Amino acid sequence: MDRIKQAVILAGGLGTRLRPFTDHAPKPMVPVQGRPFLEYLLDQLKEQGIADLVLLLGYLPKKITAHFGDGSKFGLTIRYSISDISDDTGTRIKKALNLIDDTFMLLYADNYWPLNLKKMTEFFQAQQTNASVTVYTNKSGITKNNIRVDDRGYVVEYDKSRTAKNLNGVEIGYCLLRKQALDDLPEHNFSFEADVLPRLVAAKQLSGYCTDHRYYSISTPEKVSVTESFFAPKKIIFLDRDGVINKKAPKADYVKRWAEFEFLPGAIEALQQLQQHGYELIIISNQAGVARKMMTEEDLETIHHHMKQTLAEQGVTVRAIYHCPHGWNDSCGCRKPKPGMFFQAAHDHAIDLTKTIFIGDDERDQAAGDAAGCQTLLVTSDRDLLSIVRNIVTNQPL
Repeated sequence: MDRIKQAVILAGGLGTRLRPFTDHAPKPMVPVQGRPFLEYLLDQLKEQGIADLVLLLGYLPKKITAHFGDGSKFGLTIRYSISDISDDTGTRIKKALNLIDDTFMLLYADNYWPLNLKKMTEFFQAQQTNASVTVYTNKSGITKNNIRVDDRGYVVEYDKSRTAKNLNGVEIGYCLLRKQALDDLPEHNFSFEADVLPRLVAAKQLSGYCTDHRYYSISTPEKVSVTESFFAPKKIIFLDRDGVINKKAPKADYVKRWAEFEFLPGAIEALQQLQQHGYELIIISNQAGVARKMMTEEDLETIHHHMKQTLAEQGVTVRAIYHCPHGWNDSCGCRKPKPGMFFQAAHDHAIDLTKTIFIGDDERDQAAGDAAGCQTLLVTSDRDLLSIVRNIVTNQPL
């Protein structure tokens, strides 16, 4: 398997949409929660084991080089390729080829997405292409699509103008590249996105690693505001309901009304401890009893109203509840073991799922949590919710 040890970051643009800030500093230095945005990318790469960085600069480069230096104070090695302000992205890459490894990751300095390098590398290796871009599926429609990925994971169209029909995602960078993908580059000033990606598509050498996890950007003031929310300090615990917080109904039955709802021993105390230690609580629950017409959405809402009211009386606030009302054969994207409810919660509350914990009680929960990128823990006959929570709040092994 290719081991990715180097990241190349495109950080040379003018950032005109962020004026007046970019009148005096380059876009990657825009402050987010009191830190330059670029620092978050560097922290992420270091966490994933990438310590060799090449920054491709153009506009006001000394603002970046003076802050980051050789990278040693961040535990990294940083080298710079500084080219003309007018150089497009492809030209910047071409001028830095002597600094670039045979296999590397290419990023945009204005996008952040929760990276799992191991999964990406496994996908890249399996696809056997010279390049693999990360593609946000954009089911929430936060921007216009610019790429189409087929059901085998290969990119069949890239449209920088975003006008083609049947596009199904957004290319967000986090691109894994073999250097041979950059052979025979144009002599004129050229764009990586407009010139290199379509060429790779035509050669069937571009795959698309698709993700439902929203990405965050600093390309406009409005997006900076959303990104501020994403990076605001928060501690999130996701919890399954039945079998974790309350007693499960017998097999093939459901908790259909409040009179049937019974908190498990120690569950309220566990939630109190989480609340006292600053965790926000979000419930993620399959409720197929609705699809089977054994209960209604109104019945479920009544149960949740009383549950939240009872917990509130004990000092516990549930931030949100997500439920899937569908049956096994409905082919929805939300029923666990699928991770759709997690991605919806992440979108709604600006959450980085890779920094959360999910507590469930069966293999579907484990699969859903893994697919979402959460650290997933299971309640068992030997370990109840309170035992798990005590380990969490005391920083004991989980």
